[in-house]
Amino acid sequence: MIECEEKLVACGQLRNFENAQELGSLVVVKAWQKRGLGTTLTKHLIQQANKPLYLECLGQKLEYFYSRLGFVPISLAELPQSLKLKFGISQLGRKIFKIPVIIMEYQGNKLTNYN
Repeated sequence: MIECEEKLVACGQLRNFENAQELGSLVVVKAWQKRGLGTTLTKHLIQQANKPLYLECLGQKLEYFYSRLGFVPISLAELPQSLKLKFGISQLGRKIFKIPVIIMEYQGNKLTNYN
């Protein structure tokens, strides 16, 4: 969470699953976008991760944003079992409604030691 003058301007979270974590709910207030807050918050959450880290994002713009931070697109089949149902629901939306949902895994630092 990032605050300025006691107002929330950005937030994100790590959700825990068996043998995995999800980076989710990353939001930056529109007036505060393009200032590096999303990048800073994402880097902080990556550092806090203690299991392999995954996310879902919408569209190429966000895919590019996360790829610059070390995430790579993967298929539903490559996910740990604990995330397949959750992410599978959005992949169904992708197929039926053509929603551009991309699944990504953090691979930016192959030397990351998850406890």
